[in-house]
Amino acid sequence: MRVHENETCKKYNVLRQLRAFIVRNSNLTKRYWEWEIVFLIYHTVSALAIGFLATSMDPTGQKFDSLLLFLLIGSVMWVYLSSIFNEVGNQIGYERWEGTIEYTFMAPVKRIVHLLGNSTFAVIYGIARTAIVLAFVIMLFAINISNANILAAFVILIVSAFSFIGLGMIASIAPLMSPERGSQALQIFSALMMLVSGIYYEISILPGWMQAISKISPATYALEGMRKALIEGASISSLGLSHLVPLALMGVIFIPLGMFIFSRAEKIAKKKGQLKRNG
Repeated sequence: MRVHENETCKKYNVLRQLRAFIVRNSNLTKRYWEWEIVFLIYHTVSALAIGFLATSMDPTGQKFDSLLLFLLIGSVMWVYLSSIFNEVGNQIGYERWEGTIEYTFMAPVKRIVHLLGNSTFAVIYGIARTAIVLAFVIMLFAINISNANILAAFVILIVSAFSFIGLGMIASIAPLMSPERGSQALQIFSALMMLVSGIYYEISILPGWMQAISKISPATYALEGMRKALIEGASISSLGLSHLVPLALMGVIFIPLGMFIFSRAEKIAKKKGQLKRNG
C-alpha cells in the first residue's frame, strides 16, 4: 500500500514540476511582452506579404485559391514549427539572461522534466501565436477552406510538434555551450530547415542532394501533410504511412536523442564553468 502511495506521490510531484516550468516560462514571456508583440507582428506581416505575393503571381485569379493556400499554409505552418523550435532552443538563453540557469540545473528536478516542461509551454505558445496569425490571414484574404479536413490538419499539427521538440532540445546545446553566439546558431539551423523543407516551393524543384536532405526534415512531412489536409481534404488514414508515421518516428528518435545530447553538453558546461549569466 505504501509503495502504491509513494508512486502516486512521485507522479503528482512530476506533474507539479511540469506545471511549474510552464508557469515560469509563461511569466518570462509576460516579462518581455513588448518583444513578443514585435515578433508576432513580424510573423503576421511576413504571412500577409506571402499572400500578396501569391496575388501578384496570379493576377487573373484563375489559380489564385490553390496558389494562395499553398504559400499561406507554408508561411503559417512555419510560424508554428519555428515557434516550437525556437522556444525550446532559446529557453537556456532566457535563463542565462535572468541569472537562474545555475539554480535550475542544481534543483532536484530530473532533466527530462525540465525539458519537457519547457517543450509543453512551447507547443501551447506556438499554437496560440499561430492561431492569431491565421486569423489575420483568413480575414484579409477571405480564404475558402470548405474542402479542408480540419481534424487531419490538427493531428498533423500535434504529431509534428514532437519531432520539433526533439530538434529544439538538440539545438538548445548551442546557447548552453556558447553564451555569446548560441542564439545565432539557432537561426542558422532554422534557416537550413526552411531551405530544404519546401516552405514556399515544391521539394521537387530542389537539387537531388537537397531533396535527400529534405527527407530527414520533419518540416517536410508536416508541410506536405498540412497542405493535403487543407487543400485536398485528405483523411487521417490517407496521411498515415506517408506523413504521420514518419513524423511520429522522428519524434520517437529525436526526443531521446535530444535528451542524451543535452545531458552530455550539460556535463561539459558544468565542468568548464559555462553556466554563468555572462558566459
